[in-house]
Amino acid sequence: MLRGYPLEFICAGSFREFYMADVNTIRTSAGSRTAAIDEGLRAHMSKVYGTMSVGMLITFAAAWAISGLAVTSDPSAAAAQLREGQYLTDIGYALYASPLKWVIMFAPLAFVFGFSAMINKMSAATAQLMFYVFAFVMGLSISSIFLIFTGASIIQVFLATSIAFAGLSLWGYTTKKDISGWGSFLIMGVIGLIVVSIINIWLASPALTFAVSAIGVLIFAGLTAYDTQRIKTDYIAHAQHGDAEWLGKSAIMGALSLYLNFINMFMMLLQLFGNRE
Repeated sequence: MLRGYPLEFICAGSFREFYMADVNTIRTSAGSRTAAIDEGLRAHMSKVYGTMSVGMLITFAAAWAISGLAVTSDPSAAAAQLREGQYLTDIGYALYASPLKWVIMFAPLAFVFGFSAMINKMSAATAQLMFYVFAFVMGLSISSIFLIFTGASIIQVFLATSIAFAGLSLWGYTTKKDISGWGSFLIMGVIGLIVVSIINIWLASPALTFAVSAIGVLIFAGLTAYDTQRIKTDYIAHAQHGDAEWLGKSAIMGALSLYLNFINMFMMLLQLFGNRE
């Protein structure tokens, strides 16, 4: 006995102290790793949203600038009449009335497929640069909205889209519900929208345009929440491996996914609620 305690209790107590110290060390280490992952996740999501925001700025600045070059009120500089008192310049005619319009229309779609196929061969810096180039191409592709819709309605729909996007993305980030099962269904919906939209280029059916826009808003709303959760879970799954290059490119691809969701929601809401010139 030592100081009134049985030897077995002293040994058990020593082991317990050693064990608890080891557990505390493990907990501290695990807590440190968790804190590091949480901090890294916040930085990762900030980069995703920051890259997306810069892309959006490039897109709308390019669309506004190009539309300004496409229209004139001077008949002597006109290549074609747009509406009373407004005319298309040579640039505008090339972009919106010549066969070049088909190239511009499908360029973003081709760019996305090419970008996705080549991302593994690019560095993170190159991928970011290509994303910004894509944002400019998208601006060129959607620049006609400034000729078709009033500026006030574009701003109103943009603000409404921003609020909806923020709410959906926040829900996707914070929800405990696993929504990964939505992915295949939503992607099938996107493919269906693309096919129907291409067919409707020749049909020019207002009813079909309305249906595509209404269904498209729901699909891209779901994709916003789904992609946000996917970006978060992908980061957590790979952060422990310390693959900085992969995480850098993952942030760019995440920004591209959310950017496309926003642009498509905006364009479809504009078709539904925008006031035309």
